[in-house]
Amino acid sequence: MRVSLVSRRGGSQFVGGRGRGASVTEASTPERDHLVVASETVMLVLGEESLLPESAADVEELVHLLRGHVAQLGALTAPGSPALLHAQQLCSDCIPEDYVPSRVYLVKLAEATQELVAHVERGGPVLVSAEGRRRWRRPPVNVLRGTVFAVALACLIWAASVPRT
Repeated sequence: MRVSLVSRRGGSQFVGGRGRGASVTEASTPERDHLVVASETVMLVLGEESLLPESAADVEELVHLLRGHVAQLGALTAPGSPALLHAQQLCSDCIPEDYVPSRVYLVKLAEATQELVAHVERGGPVLVSAEGRRRWRRPPVNVLRGTVFAVALACLIWAASVPRT
């Protein structure tokens, strides 16, 4: 028995990113959201319990979602990375018409998207500005706090070591 993709979208868990149970005030980074949503879409295709899509419309919808994820994750990755190039090459191909080739294409695209997600997760992203220059990554808050503390401590030690007149 095959389950239609439409019945899976009811909870908004896979497509919307946050799901119904998530708090509206929950703050997460856009990069993390892209990774989570892309991983969930990949699991729709490659998961152990996932079924092959019934219709060609379901295949087209999943391919459209995966291509969107590749585009979003491509903005977070260095332009020449092999995972990005492979995923973009698959995205540029047309969806085959027959049943088996279209499902094979869907699985290959999902695997390429999964590789791209893994590349971004393990620190592969390099943020590139609109002018083509690399931007500095923003350090975590604790690093900034530690730096300020170290500078303040150094100033205090220096001030205490200066002889009074």
